Amino acid sequence: MTNPSEEPTEGGPVPRWRCELHFLGHSTVRVELAGRTVLTDPLLTRGLGPLRRVVAPPEPASWAGVDLVVVSHLHNDHLHLPSLRRLGRRIPIVVPRGAGGWLRRHGFSAVEELAPGESLTDGALTVTATPAVHSGHRWGPRFTHGPQAPAVGHLLSGEGTSVYLAGDTDLFHGMVSLGPVDVAVLPVWGWGTSLGPGHLDPLRAAEAVALLRPRVVVPVHWGTLAVGGLTTLPTPWRARMRALLTEPPRTFAAAVAAGRSGAAVALTAPGERVQLPAVERPTDPVGTT
Repeated sequence: MTNPSEEPTEGGPVPRWRCELHFLGHSTVRVELAGRTVLTDPLLTRGLGPLRRVVAPPEPASWAGVDLVVVSHLHNDHLHLPSLRRLGRRIPIVVPRGAGGWLRRHGFSAVEELAPGESLTDGALTVTATPAVHSGHRWGPRFTHGPQAPAVGHLLSGEGTSVYLAGDTDLFHGMVSLGPVDVAVLPVWGWGTSLGPGHLDPLRAAEAVALLRPRVVVPVHWGTLAVGGLTTLPTPWRARMRALLTEPPRTFAAAVAAGRSGAAVALTAPGERVQLPAVERPTDPVGTT
């Protein structure tokens, strides 16, 4: 991996990023890199079963012109068929190995499968599947019937820039072999009042930063969805749910700062474009000398 290109200024060279990111909410991120536009785990509707968006759904312009979709796993809030249909049944979609046949049976014709360590190229862009620690079953870890494929993350690379997309995962030491990266997109919460297995909370996501050694980290998977009425009806969970819609990325940012990894946190509200700061390569925090 090489550094972002540098443009001279009166005060010296300033790094210029060769990628652009737009956080559309939950785990959906628009990534523009190496002349291609990638959309991750598209969730574009106002609701999903009992879940409702607490922020406005993405405008069609925010997901127009997508060249490639990458899907991390089969859970409905990451592989959402109505949202994929909005992109068109011929949109190229990359799914975990073992999920392609199921998606083709739903009418999608341009499906590629990747297992961890496998890659494909699209022009100057390379997409590599990475390991993840998360249930790969469509209906969750307690079920044995129905579609299943191991969950993955993705590493996008091109034009000297790398972007790691964790999808949903718990912390695993193998993250150290994925870094260093330019940008890491990490989940820091979910949509409920607690997290089940296979997820990162803010503190464990900060531990992941120390392993991945990114220049910049973008917290996602927060502030987008809640069970309908949970933030408004007078229930014992209302105050906690309201707090969980805003606090996790800030707790995460504080933990990253305390860890002294040198990574910058680009805290971005759902629906906003990510502002990538100019930063220097941090020193290796993983105990090497």
